[in-house]
Amino acid sequence: MPRPVPVPDAVSKPFWDACNERRLIVQRCSACDRRQFPPEATCRDCGSEANLEWVATSGRGRIHGAIVMHDSRIKMWQPLQPYNLVGIALEDDPAIKFMSNLPGVPVHEVPVGAAVEVEFIEASPEQLVPEWRIVG
Repeated sequence: MPRPVPVPDAVSKPFWDACNERRLIVQRCSACDRRQFPPEATCRDCGSEANLEWVATSGRGRIHGAIVMHDSRIKMWQPLQPYNLVGIALEDDPAIKFMSNLPGVPVHEVPVGAAVEVEFIEASPEQLVPEWRIVG
């Protein structure tokens, strides 16, 4: 599937730079030990701005849930409908979820609960984005 090219801002730039190095990172608040994604300027729990840092993840997770997209608002994906859209819960912190269309898995055949691992694919010559594949 074609990928929208992200437009990093001051808050998200470290995440997208890490993707280009094939690393998956999330924010962590050192004041309350909360991890969060997507990145924000402040901690969603305690509101701290000065205590946010970036930490590496294992890049592993499990399929938390799935839907089949029949009516996407993303124009570049409309010709490819229907397609799977899945939520991935990170192994490091299951409260953190990523979205994926799970390439290679037939529509309506997503194995919810299956183990997945991140890989990085090209959205543009300048930007890699995380995508998830079933492992095992």
